[in-house]
Amino acid sequence: MQHAHVGTSGLVVSRIVLGMMSFGDTSRRAWHLDADQARPLVRRAVEAGVTAYDTADMYDRGASEEVTGRLLRELFARREDYVLATKVYYPMSDTPGDRGLSRRRILASIDGSLKRLGTDHVDLYQVHRWDHDTPIEETMDALDTVVRSGKARYLGASSMYAWQFAKAQQVAAEHGWHRFVSMQSHYNLAYREEEREMVPLCLDQGVGVMPYSPLARGLLAGTRSRGRGGVSRRSTDDPAVEQLYSEADFDVVDAVVDVARGLGRPPAQVALAWLRDRPGVTAPVVGVTREIHLDDAVASLDLNLGPEEQKRLEAPYVPHQVVGPE
Repeated sequence: MQHAHVGTSGLVVSRIVLGMMSFGDTSRRAWHLDADQARPLVRRAVEAGVTAYDTADMYDRGASEEVTGRLLRELFARREDYVLATKVYYPMSDTPGDRGLSRRRILASIDGSLKRLGTDHVDLYQVHRWDHDTPIEETMDALDTVVRSGKARYLGASSMYAWQFAKAQQVAAEHGWHRFVSMQSHYNLAYREEEREMVPLCLDQGVGVMPYSPLARGLLAGTRSRGRGGVSRRSTDDPAVEQLYSEADFDVVDAVVDVARGLGRPPAQVALAWLRDRPGVTAPVVGVTREIHLDDAVASLDLNLGPEEQKRLEAPYVPHQVVGPE
């Protein structure tokens, strides 16, 4: 297993981050796994050397955090042996005010997450989205309080516009508060809009990019076909894909399949290897529901693509409407 610093921070993670969104409440999605179903996959990740695990309070309204905490306590001898990340923003109930990034919400949410995770701290506490209703000064002050209290070691962000991220970083710097060390953004071969502003900003600021949906919800692994058809359980129960990708993206898929065939590798490994080598990328956040998903992610680390292969993969890309920050 390869490891890397998150940007220029001192935080070190495996170059594969295991996304835990698929683990939790099986009644919410057909492809979700409960603790017993998830255990063999997480054990396999641990044995492969994966040391970083990412979840969020809103995944199955806390069920993912509960499963994540339970399995990591079972499978690691010490809390210091793994990096644990979670997020805050989305509602956890129908109670008014139980949403966003106000000081009240953040301080209550970190306590709720720690209780569900069964630990006294997370290594990376991330804002899941930008809060239009709360001054960024209030949010960054509250996040600084969380770090100084010892309940989180580092701060991260996810899916916002580059100007918003720059503003948050500047506000924190002006007040001497802790700044974000990571950006978890929607980034893959089929959606590269982050390369326009967010990735250059992160490179300039020493922020590590940790892309989510590195396989474009299975598109780049070959689980979908032209005409929106799917061959996996998730591909037939994932309405968001209709909003994120288009028929033109199958030209990118064709290129991935073609390069993969020439290398004798599965398409998923090729797509992950390409993303791993992008400037600023620390590690992709990979979701798995089958052993082959994890095996492909780990195997991608020893696949080195040449300039010509990278050019062939990138050539079919067409610009997309920016999605995700709201």
